[in-house]
Amino acid sequence: MKLACFHLFNDYSGSPKVLKSVLKGVAGHGGCEIDLMTSRGGVLNELKGTDGIRMRQYDYRFARNIIIRVLRYAWAQIVISAYALSYCFKRNVTFYINTILPIGPAIIGRLTGKRVIYHYHENAKAKSRFYCVLAWFMQHLAHEIICVSKYQSSFLARKEHVTVIPNALPREFTDRLIPDAKRAFADKRVLMLGSLKEYKGTDEFIALARMLPDFSFELVLNEDSCNIEAYLKRNGTEPPANLTIHPRQDDVVPFYNRASLVVNLSNKEQFIETFGLTALEAMSAGLPVIVPTVGGIAEMVENGVNGYKIDAKEIEQIAFCIKNALTDEKLFITLANNALESSTGYNEQNMLTMINRIIGLPAEAV
Repeated sequence: MKLACFHLFNDYSGSPKVLKSVLKGVAGHGGCEIDLMTSRGGVLNELKGTDGIRMRQYDYRFARNIIIRVLRYAWAQIVISAYALSYCFKRNVTFYINTILPIGPAIIGRLTGKRVIYHYHENAKAKSRFYCVLAWFMQHLAHEIICVSKYQSSFLARKEHVTVIPNALPREFTDRLIPDAKRAFADKRVLMLGSLKEYKGTDEFIALARMLPDFSFELVLNEDSCNIEAYLKRNGTEPPANLTIHPRQDDVVPFYNRASLVVNLSNKEQFIETFGLTALEAMSAGLPVIVPTVGGIAEMVENGVNGYKIDAKEIEQIAFCIKNALTDEKLFITLANNALESSTGYNEQNMLTMINRIIGLPAEAV
């Protein structure tokens, strides 16, 4: 069989990382060939040269200007839809749509009698009306929908052929993590990975660094240096001396291996995490996490056991918990060990087995 996979924006965020893991897991197994259509420049580029995977790419970048963003999105839909049309008269082809953004291939897939599988990473109702429209189409076009959390699936009107499969991390990532609770406690370094979008908590993280001058802070943003400098200048923000801001990184493992605690400061009134891959990465490194109180990311954390669930607006409470954890070694080591134990429940092998079953590959294909 052939799996025609469509992913709109290839960057270093969670959804392409998960897709990379999925495609590597099914490539070359059970007679399945993979054609991947995506943009240039992100983590999916690492699949080039992988046996069983053929890549076709186009130029696409996110734009802050809404008009430019819409025009680029429309152009990308034309490009990937034209590619999808090439499968019109081919049999035994399944369309695998990663995120709800590639709507064109999904429509073409249904019109040409292809089986359509959506891997749904967003929470449409927490984003915009446009995403809600895309989610409506998904529920009417998809033969199968894969959700990444129970929270996310609860918002779908459709209940049949909807499967919750939590994300997992590839072994090539987790094998490089070095959990060491005593080292982490001694280093007293707070880490956040995110983007410059207002609801992701960049300003709040900078405020935390100012409030806790005795600790080190590292912020890794999915942006280039020029955009980061422009953002800080536009907001009149001067980062404190104990905060280091890094641009987009190809490899984030070194950051986890020198961190002590990881925070996610997404504003739940503007954006709700459907899963929270950075939280899982942190826990897999044996690091306690502080996450929002709602969303799929909140399902991963037991308050006071492997981390804390605190509203991103409660900056003083977050600062208190950070200070408490990084000054009480017994408490910190308990949180760290529990975080590492919790991460084992998100198993890549289980994720791939369930996804392969939905695709239609034999169980032994994983």
